[in-house]
Order: sequence, then structure tokens, then C-alpha cells
Amino acid sequence: MNYLKRGGLVLAAAVLSINTWATELNTDEQKLGYIIGMDIGKSLRAQGTEVDLDALVDAIRATYLGEELAMSAEDADAVRQVYIDKRKAAQQAESVETGSENLARGQKFLAGNKLKEGVQTTASGLQYKVLTMGDGAKPAATDTVKVHYRGTLLDGTEFDSSYARNEPISFALNRVIPGWTEGVQLMPIGSKFVFYIAPELAYGEGGGGPIPPNSTLVFEVELLDIEDSK
Repeated sequence: MNYLKRGGLVLAAAVLSINTWATELNTDEQKLGYIIGMDIGKSLRAQGTEVDLDALVDAIRATYLGEELAMSAEDADAVRQVYIDKRKAAQQAESVETGSENLARGQKFLAGNKLKEGVQTTASGLQYKVLTMGDGAKPAATDTVKVHYRGTLLDGTEFDSSYARNEPISFALNRVIPGWTEGVQLMPIGSKFVFYIAPELAYGEGGGGPIPPNSTLVFEVELLDIEDSK
């Protein structure tokens, strides 16, 4: 729950027991109030939000009782926006720093990895290793392929896996990251490759979902079929 959004704190206060700091939870109202207080505290702590707890409780109490508030709605909006802008700037700065660290780590990894036995590097910088070489047809960029795959970060963290879901996936080869579009075209049906994909051939400086900015990715890919060739 994000109680920093407009009205969120008011909604929480409407059902929060006034006796927030009660140590005895005898009534349903006390228990409910304590539970909602737990949710607020957990949410603020998870977000890293620093608040004055006395002011928080005062605002909940005054809003719940319909008393005069110490801050107007307009002033609250202004303070809230300042906080949001400050938090966004901090997150952006953190993202840039993380991206720089990941980029350097990835470049170091790829520089050493390309020297390992069996690892090949294309003109784009894509690195791959053949685990199993199939004898079927190779797909074109416009084909729809069916694959099993596992994706990890350099530290081994698995962020996606069709093997884990026990269900292969089909997709148009020209609608995925460049490293996949290029790499899977190298694979005859029945092949299993490992791809080492630099961020410029993956999700770049923005990252995406569980993938941090400027991440070098490792994919184990098994080409099962070229569906458009049937």
C-alpha cells in the first residue's frame, strides 16, 4: 500500500484505531487498527520513507475525528510533490551508478569470456557457445520460433526460465532483443547454445523488470522448432 498517494492516508485513518500504540488488543477495532498500522509501517519501511511518527499519528487522529488539520490540502500537495521529485532524483542517480558498475563488470566479463575455449564472437560483439549442434533448418529473422530458455545475470541470478515453467515459448524472432534475433538465427533446429549478451544487445541502460540497467545477460537457448516453416 502506498500511503503517500492522495487520499491514501485519509483512507487508512478512516479505519485505524485512535489508540495506535495500544499494547492490549482486546477488541476487534483494536486488532484491526493495529493490523492497518502494521501495514503502514511495513510499507513506509520498505520504501525507505523517513517520517516523524508523532506527526503521522496526529494526522491520522485529526483526520479520523474530522478535526481541523495543521496543513491545507494545497500545502499537502506541494510538500508531496517535493518529496516525489526528490525521491525520483535519488532513484535516477542510483540507477546511473548501478548502470555504470554493471557496464564495467560486464565489459570485464566479456573480455575474459571471449578467450575461453569454445566461445565465439560475432561482428556485433555477441558471444556464444555451442552446447549441442542440431541438424535442422536455421530460422530467418522474420520467422516465428519455438524455444526453451533460461536467462541469468552474471552473478547467476535466474530472472526468467521456460524450463522452470515447464512450457516452451514461441515468438517472432524480429520482436525480441537484438542478441536473440542475431543469435537464434545461428542455430539449426535441435541446437542448444549459450549466449553472452552485452547490454547494448539486450535491455541497455534502462534495464527492464528484474534486469538491472546495463546488465550483461547469459541465456541458455534450445531451438525446438521454426513454426512458420511448417
